[in-house]
Parts: sequence; structure tokens; C-alpha cells
Amino acid sequence: MEALNSRFETMRDEIDGLMQKLDLDGKQRRADQLQAESADPDFWSNPETAQKTMQEIARLNAEIDRWNSLKGRIQDALELASLEDPDLVPELLSEANALAEVVEKMSLQVLLSGPYDSADAILAIHAGAGGTEAQDWAEMLERMFLRWAEANGYKTEIIERMAGEEAGIKSVMIGVRGEYAYGYLQSEQGVHRLVRISPYDAAARRHTSFAKIELWPDIQGDIDIEINEKDLRIDTYRSSGAGGQNVQKNETAIRILHIPTNTIVTCQNQRSLTQNRERAMQILKSRLFEMERKKREAELSALKGENVEAGWGNQIRSYVLQPYQQVKDLRTGFISTNPALVLSGELNDFMVAYLRAKVGSGTLIAAEESEIEP
Repeated sequence: MEALNSRFETMRDEIDGLMQKLDLDGKQRRADQLQAESADPDFWSNPETAQKTMQEIARLNAEIDRWNSLKGRIQDALELASLEDPDLVPELLSEANALAEVVEKMSLQVLLSGPYDSADAILAIHAGAGGTEAQDWAEMLERMFLRWAEANGYKTEIIERMAGEEAGIKSVMIGVRGEYAYGYLQSEQGVHRLVRISPYDAAARRHTSFAKIELWPDIQGDIDIEINEKDLRIDTYRSSGAGGQNVQKNETAIRILHIPTNTIVTCQNQRSLTQNRERAMQILKSRLFEMERKKREAELSALKGENVEAGWGNQIRSYVLQPYQQVKDLRTGFISTNPALVLSGELNDFMVAYLRAKVGSGTLIAAEESEIEP
């Protein structure tokens, strides 16, 4: 019974610490303040603002209730354990094991407490230099992320996809919808390297291929960014298809160039030109928002004397299929000796290792430079 008491006390102390890190008291004050504002007779005079306020209240209350409920459950178990009744031991052991799983899961929320970690995500994959080899690698990564999303209950949409000349893809843009999609996928930003015996080399030589992953939060209507129409160049073209009825006879696909930043967004998966234009503008706003956020972080880091940028030339992870089997994250040191599983979407261990290292160190930089070109 003493060991059970110790387990419950440890869990209680851990939860107290996590609640403090999340500033649950501050969030409770914020929820109370917004609730008071919602009682104002003029609150619904601006329906859009009022709706956002009510959503924030609901989100804050749900988070606070989850943590308070868990803490109460641990406290109840402690009180039962203090009775020192031998008949309660099996029940308490079962509860201790169940609570340990919940505490572990809830602790991840602290790692995913950034302002946009809970948002949907847009993930883009770009093949590096190397022609067919790199394009095949980019398609392997596309399959890996689609399988990860499916296994973890996320919805995906292919926003734009450009096939390679012989095999693979030159690039693909994927929308990932679900809770904490951006928070988990942020571990994947950067350059991914593959080492293998090339299936496209008649001499069966070992090749190294690179692909770059980009990511930004798909927060759509929450982005307050003004875009001047004069800064845009908009082109339309026919959507690509598999042939037959899938080939578009009209120009419904769209390409938008934001001239000041040289940012290009394309979209062809919607049914009409208007829908593709609206989605492309949403993505453009998200990309410009993310660029501005990273710019501010870089400026702050420069003031602090820290180098936190892992740019285009820095690989974050190596996937080695020959001469040995290993996937290694160069930022965290986390290793898997089963590349087949990783390439089938088993990415959660890499993601959690990244989040824990990020919280622990405050910064993560890839260890080596790659050969990829922009």
C-alpha cells in the first residue's frame, strides 16, 4: 500500500507542476473575464467577434476541466489508498496503471502549448537535386506522412501535386486536419536524407537523396494579414487529371505569386476557379503569417545571441537503408533500427522526442549540412 501511495503522490506532484507550467490559474482568470464580457447587453452586436469569444471560452473551460478532473481523480485514489484496506489493492493497482497512461498523455499537452500547436497544418514536400532519385524519395515521404495521418485519425487533402518526369513527385502540398496537427508535425520541418541502393541505377550503386519538408499552421480565418492585390500575379491553368472525365476542359487551377516575398501558391483540387482561388489565398495568408512569425523569432534570437535557424541546407533526419538499417534524428539523437516501420508512418516516437528536447533546451539545430538545393 505504501508503494501505491507513493505512485499516486508522484502523479499528483507531476500534475501540479504541469498545471503550473500551463498557467491554468491565468487561463481561469481569462475565462472568467471573457464570461463577464459575454454578459454585456451589446456583446452580440458584432456576431463574428462574439462567436470567437464564445469559442475561446469553451476551449479554455474544456482544458481547465480536463486538468481539474484528472487531479481530482488522483486525489480520490490517494484517499482510498490512505484507508489501507487490502481488499482495495487490486482496484487501486488498476487505477494507478490507468492514471499513469492518462498523465503521460496529458503531459504531451504541455509540449504542445504553443499558440498554433492545436491548429490544422499544411505540409509541403519538395524533391531536392538529383532528378528521379530525389523525386522517388519525395513520394516515399508523401506516403509516410499520409499513413501517419491515417493511423492517428487525421483527415488529409492533396492541395497541389506535381508528378516527376519518370517516377515520384517534384512536390506535393497536403492539408492535415485534426487536433494538434501542426504541433506534432512541426518536428518534420527541414531536410530529410535517404541513403539506399538505387532501384534506378543499373550498377546497383548506393545513392543519397534529399527532400525538404515545409510546414505552416492552417489557421485560415484567424489570420489578420492584409494583402494588396497589386502585389499579386495570378495565373490560371487547366487542372491535371488521370484522363477521361477527370481532365478539366476549363482553366480551374490557379497559381498566385506574392511579388514582394516571391512566394508562390498553387491550388487545383477544388471544383471551380473561385474555390481554388479562395483556398490559394487562405494558404498564401498562412504562409506569409508563418514567414513573419519566423522573422520575429529570428530577430529575437539575434538579440539573445542565439542561432536557432535550421535553414534549407541543414538536414534534420537521415534514413539509411544500406549498408545498415537505421533512421536517426540529428537534432534529438533518437534512433530507430526499423526504417520500414518509420516509412510506413510510425513517426510518433520521433515527434515526442523532438517536443521533449525542444521544451528542455529551448532550441534545436540540425547537426549536418545537406546537398539539397532550393
